[in-house]
Amino acid sequence: MLSDWLYIAIFTGIALFLPGVAIFLAAVLSPKKPDPIKTSTYECGMETVGEAWVQFKVQYYVFGLIFLAFDVETVFLYPWAVAFNKVGLFAVLEAILFIAILLGGLIYAWRKGALEWV
Repeated sequence: MLSDWLYIAIFTGIALFLPGVAIFLAAVLSPKKPDPIKTSTYECGMETVGEAWVQFKVQYYVFGLIFLAFDVETVFLYPWAVAFNKVGLFAVLEAILFIAILLGGLIYAWRKGALEWV
């Protein structure tokens, strides 16, 4: 039993050590010659006019997160739909419960006004 945890500890140590070494070496070995051209904002090869930092409405991010959540949920429903003929009644009821929870989240977001593009 202890040997199983030892393998996990060694794997975790290696997983933390290797990226740390890579980041350290990049910080030490990378050239450090900043100049105004390198630190200027670059956008599509055109010179920026005015302030380069533009604040976006939070609505865009909320809309994107809602889309991402429902997109991931469809990925979870796909294997169930493929094996629909092979699953029993319990799996069908679980899928209905899952879709009901999704609809509850959709109704909540709708009532909060998160889906209105203003």
